[in-house]
Amino acid sequence: MSVKVYGVPGSPYVRAVLVGLEEKGAAYDFVAVAGPQTRQAEHLARHPFGRVPAFWHDGFALYETQAILRYIDGAFAGPALRPRDLKEVARMDQLIGICDWYLFPQVGVTIAFQRIVKPLIMGGTPDEAIIAKAIPNAERCYAVIAGFLHAPFLTGAQVSIADLMIACQMSMLAKTPECQAIIAKHPPLRDWLSRMEARPSLQKTDLLPRKAA
Repeated sequence: MSVKVYGVPGSPYVRAVLVGLEEKGAAYDFVAVAGPQTRQAEHLARHPFGRVPAFWHDGFALYETQAILRYIDGAFAGPALRPRDLKEVARMDQLIGICDWYLFPQVGVTIAFQRIVKPLIMGGTPDEAIIAKAIPNAERCYAVIAGFLHAPFLTGAQVSIADLMIACQMSMLAKTPECQAIIAKHPPLRDWLSRMEARPSLQKTDLLPRKAA
């Protein structure tokens, strides 16, 4: 089987797809796409909205991270990435929604972008006002997600798509002093992230540059 993942190295959404493939033990090729290339015709043919990741499997093209991860779970052998219990599936979907609608746009796009992407990749200076304004949103996101953690993983006894997506976001955010301080207020969540980051799948897919301003 031929699998290709197209994306910007370091993107937490791209990383989540790579982690899913690693968890399944599926072979794949990662095709790095630079930020400006996402607006060019070649990439727009893969993803008409100019985002990442884009996914290809034996002629089947797909985009949107959670759709890709659900497909990976069904298409490849290996440990299931979705629980069987109806309530756990519902909780997984709820947490994915929190990741997509609150954690990423309210915290990742603000704090992570200003602290990591802007200085390290774009050569700019963090906007401290944007970061300060985002901290209450970050506090709320972390507290809400921590409130769901009553088992080794976010939805129960096994790792799920929600764990993969949120861990990839929080792993990036943990490289900022603001989010380091916030997660320290929630020791079980901090420990969960440490366990997730220790998994071989996350170890192999940390493509973010090491030094940030």
